[in-house]
Amino acid sequence: MNKAAPPNHSDTSFARDLGLFDATMIGIGAMIGAGIFVLTGLASGEAGPAAIVAFALNGVVTLLTAFVYAELASTIPRAGGGYSFVRMAFPGGAGFVAGWMLWFAYTIACALYALGFAGYFWEFFHRYTPGVTEFIYNVISHNGAVALITVGVGVMFIALNARGAEVTGKTENALTLSKIAVLGIFIFFGIKRIMAEPSLAAESFTPFLPNGLGGVLVAMGLTFIAFEGYDLIATVAEEIKQPEKNIPRATFISLGVTVVIYLLILWVSIGAVRPEGMKSWEFLGAYGETAIVRAAEDFMPAFGVMVIVFGGLLSTMSALNATVMAASRVAFSMSRDRWLPKRMSEIHPRRRTPQIAIVVTGVILLVSALALPIETVGSAASLMFLLTFAMVNLSLIALRRKYPELPRRYKVPLYPIVPILGFLLNIFLALYQFSFQPVAWYVTIGWVAVGLFLYYAVFEKSGAELKPQVLRPHQGRLETKPEEPCVLVALYNPDNVDTLLNIAIPLAKQRGHRLVAATVVELPRQVPIHEGLRVAHHKEATLNAAKRYARQFGVTPETDLVIAHHAADGILTAAEHHNADALVMGWKGFTNARDRIFGEVADRVIRHAPCDLFMLKIGDERRFKTCLLPTAGGPNAKLAAGAIRALGEREQMTVTAATVVAPDATEEQRRDAEQYIDATMAKADPSLAQERRLIEAKSIAGGIAKASRDYDLVVIGAAAEPLFRTMLFGEIPEKVARYSPSSVLVVKKYEGVMKSVLKRVMG
Repeated sequence: MNKAAPPNHSDTSFARDLGLFDATMIGIGAMIGAGIFVLTGLASGEAGPAAIVAFALNGVVTLLTAFVYAELASTIPRAGGGYSFVRMAFPGGAGFVAGWMLWFAYTIACALYALGFAGYFWEFFHRYTPGVTEFIYNVISHNGAVALITVGVGVMFIALNARGAEVTGKTENALTLSKIAVLGIFIFFGIKRIMAEPSLAAESFTPFLPNGLGGVLVAMGLTFIAFEGYDLIATVAEEIKQPEKNIPRATFISLGVTVVIYLLILWVSIGAVRPEGMKSWEFLGAYGETAIVRAAEDFMPAFGVMVIVFGGLLSTMSALNATVMAASRVAFSMSRDRWLPKRMSEIHPRRRTPQIAIVVTGVILLVSALALPIETVGSAASLMFLLTFAMVNLSLIALRRKYPELPRRYKVPLYPIVPILGFLLNIFLALYQFSFQPVAWYVTIGWVAVGLFLYYAVFEKSGAELKPQVLRPHQGRLETKPEEPCVLVALYNPDNVDTLLNIAIPLAKQRGHRLVAATVVELPRQVPIHEGLRVAHHKEATLNAAKRYARQFGVTPETDLVIAHHAADGILTAAEHHNADALVMGWKGFTNARDRIFGEVADRVIRHAPCDLFMLKIGDERRFKTCLLPTAGGPNAKLAAGAIRALGEREQMTVTAATVVAPDATEEQRRDAEQYIDATMAKADPSLAQERRLIEAKSIAGGIAKASRDYDLVVIGAAAEPLFRTMLFGEIPEKVARYSPSSVLVVKKYEGVMKSVLKRVMG
């Protein structure tokens, strides 16, 4: 929390909702994208069997820069990735050029993915509907067909990003695991073919260097883009839990997994293919971006081609979506720093996405995809990333000297040898690309020249007005959890502030805890989480209203604005950071827990809250003079009675304790029911006016819901054994809340640390 916040404003915190697994999947998902599908054939055609060496050496070069990213992103977990680091190290023209190149590099990468998608799209239709495909080729030509799909898929993902369509972290994880599974199937059948005929496989690797060392260097420059992706972990650094630990781990795990998969793909592609009249590497090179499909056709069963084509489509789509977002984020960040037109940093008031930055990025994407051949697109993207990564390596050295006081939990080994070597190798590969793909250099030089002209003519003065600031690791979150617990009330609808505080204030007084009012600023995934500060002021009115209302009762609440990509994560973050002993929040009256991944806000909070829960479904009457307390014992009955006791200090309520009996219940069953009522009332406030009631009904939930019409409020404990797959509170409380016209307060006692952890793992 920012304890230095002005007294008239709420503290602001960020919800870190990405764990090690999520961060690792971001890196793996970005790297194992279109690159391995599109570039395998291109690299084999340039280097022959030594394409394996090219990929391995690229892995080594990338590892050096990964060390640097791991230190910088864990020490300064600020959204923006490489651009932010270079900007802080070199605030002038060099910082601008880094962002300018990185924006274009991501955009060019998008063009590669769009072209790759078009290639796999027509490969699928050509195989399964050859007549239709040939007819389309005859009408608009093969190149026209590719251009049509390239534009179509590009526009689709530009529109999705602009609209704020969000793919949650768990869905991205599922997509990444699916891609790994597809490649695993390909590798399995390739190894099976190699093991069946090892001598023939060995011949495929002879000669190993048909085009010499130069071919290896060409392949390295062409395919370096396939190792771009782990740097996206740095772009979401502000959203990662324990960044000082998880960012380095996620970076190295994702890079290690990716390199192993790449090398296996190259090995089986070259060793398992048996073309007639040519070497396997020549065969792969001839088919270029669709080489893996042709390889699958050669050594996999009939379903194999469909699996690989599906994997290629899946990979190119997910990579395109992620990279459009990354490219627009860089443009958005540069505009925020006044190094691009101000309008590009504007956030749509309803969709909360940087639409202008996305659209401008999309236009450049489409022009690049249509104007340049795929080899040039791949080389230009690789060149841009090589130059940007070289600048990031230099940034580490500069920032070590500029900010020696920063706590660095992870440090680059063998400093400064690693960043210097990383810089030199990236520059060497970049310069060597001129010998085989000069057009990529011409495109890069032209883009940088335009950028420098704009910088010195337009943006230098405005950008200089903003002094870059280092975001220290503890900023945007509590340094330590407060020892004193609190009652937290989560506010969303301004109309419900008073009603929820009427529950929270008495609970805080009863427990002797401080009161914290929190609200969440929810952002789409496309917007960096720290940019929520630009729109957070819209929520201040809700918290100010909470302060004014609470002060009428002698309570001055603390307030917290939590910025999150999901409201539930924001609420849970506030509960953990403030050491909440109880959480009060509004509720629609039922859950959607059958959807285990995309559960609504209340569903996730109910499942993971680290404290007692008080969930209020607000009915027509908001002043509680009469209260129904249905009970049948259970672990939450005491908590429900305690809530009644707390509320009774504010309102002179008439409390009716009740239980349901069947219409044909025996006298003994009725006496047992009355004993439940007596036990519950003994826990309530004896000063309250108390009544007892036996409700005769065939259905417990139906009987309570019908009886509740005579009361302003129903307080009911969660069931001891809820039907977890369909309901989180249990059948009876949720049916009462759904069908009762009155306000219903469902209480649920915290289950303890071990059960909470188990729920997180299983749920």
